[in-house]
Amino acid sequence: MKKYILTIIALASLWSCQTDEQYEDYNRDPKNPTEVKADFLFTAATVSLGDQMASANVNRNIFRFISQYWTSTTYLDEPNYDLNNRGITDNQWNELYRDVLFDISDSKSLVQADVELTEGEKTARLAQLEVLEVYTWQVLVDTFGDVPYSEALNAADFPQPKYDDAATIYADLISRLTAINSDFQAGNGFGSSDVIYGGDMDSWAKFSNSLLLRIGMRLSDVNPGLAQSATETAASNGVFMSNDDNATIVYQSTNPNTNPLWSDLVESGRSDYVPANTLVDIMNDLEDPRRSAYFDDNLATYTGGIYGGSNSYPSYTHVGEAFLDPTLPGILLDYSEVEFHLAEAAQRGYGVTGTAEEHYNAAITASINYWGGSDAAAATYLAKADVAYDAENWREQLGTQFWIAMYDNSIMGWNVWRKFDTPVLNLPEDSGNFVPLRYTYPIGEQNLNLTNYEAASAAIGGDDLYTALFWDVTTPDQSTYPGGPAED
Repeated sequence: MKKYILTIIALASLWSCQTDEQYEDYNRDPKNPTEVKADFLFTAATVSLGDQMASANVNRNIFRFISQYWTSTTYLDEPNYDLNNRGITDNQWNELYRDVLFDISDSKSLVQADVELTEGEKTARLAQLEVLEVYTWQVLVDTFGDVPYSEALNAADFPQPKYDDAATIYADLISRLTAINSDFQAGNGFGSSDVIYGGDMDSWAKFSNSLLLRIGMRLSDVNPGLAQSATETAASNGVFMSNDDNATIVYQSTNPNTNPLWSDLVESGRSDYVPANTLVDIMNDLEDPRRSAYFDDNLATYTGGIYGGSNSYPSYTHVGEAFLDPTLPGILLDYSEVEFHLAEAAQRGYGVTGTAEEHYNAAITASINYWGGSDAAAATYLAKADVAYDAENWREQLGTQFWIAMYDNSIMGWNVWRKFDTPVLNLPEDSGNFVPLRYTYPIGEQNLNLTNYEAASAAIGGDDLYTALFWDVTTPDQSTYPGGPAED
């Protein structure tokens, strides 16, 4: 947790300071020697994960830039894919390991040691923690590729942990989620400490299976057998059925519990971001009804800022009012995403109920409804020739609509683009750099875990922004993108 390990951060890196004994000591207040509670760590890990995914702070999370939903008005390094100037890769890595995974690990240990809990209560709470942990591991793999996994949370024995193969990690995550399907009903969970579902364990079971569906379908191009089995298991066990099931972080109206977007866009008093022309132009061409939610009406027409170039804030469309609300829920996984996965699964002939078109229509309708649109507006949109489901062109069409729907879950937008190679993104005006396929490894790893860093870099084909992840088996020829080829 940030509040009680800031001293560690200032003194050393993640791996050099995190022994079991040292980390445990930082969970104690010397003036009030009471051990941190498991539910406190569960909440802390949940919020840290949600904050990292939702943040638009250029020091922490630039997925809204990489997905080309937003661009900058003044500071151009990040929309031109300079990840090292502000230590963005280190911050993503450290936040997820330090403030999420280590808190989850400690919480698991405390749950298991709590003599006041029944075995059923322990089982249910460990299942909740397992979902959060699997979610975080997938984010790390989808950001970097191979990462420390099997040795990562045991710093006493492995102060310099090896990197595990990303595909092997994915397979293990599928096994872990499959194993806990019946655990959520074993007893009471974390109750009021649960800022996602408020203790509703049926919803946690759906979240777990929806996450299993996500992981499975990410593999459909590279390991179709495992993708199909995971997907069919998830669908059979029960995934999200409506927007009421969405896994979202509940935020409040006052600090320190607001959606971080409010801090980034309102409290800061800055005007650094505008919607990018990449997204705005596509949505304008389709007359997408979500424009009135995604964007402000400060101009007569929706006009996106030039991606990766200098932009005058008053001259371009601003971010929609919904994203200025401190209580805006932080999306981890939603019903629209689930339906897009099921649409692809049905298109590929997997054993899921419903047709690809039915799931595709449900995905778009769910997204439009979530952002305040009506069923009628969704029906009108789906009737458009460029939107109506086309089985002959399903990959490009589904990928584009999936990308539009993930506007407020921007890492998913990047994942969709990398997997489906659609839509055509812009090359940033200032640099002409290609769109990254991954984050490079943190500088801290090169300094403090060099041998394992070098082995991992060699294993993935080079620690480069343009080394594709294992599940990204096709990549577009970005030299044909608007803006021309990147400069040498």
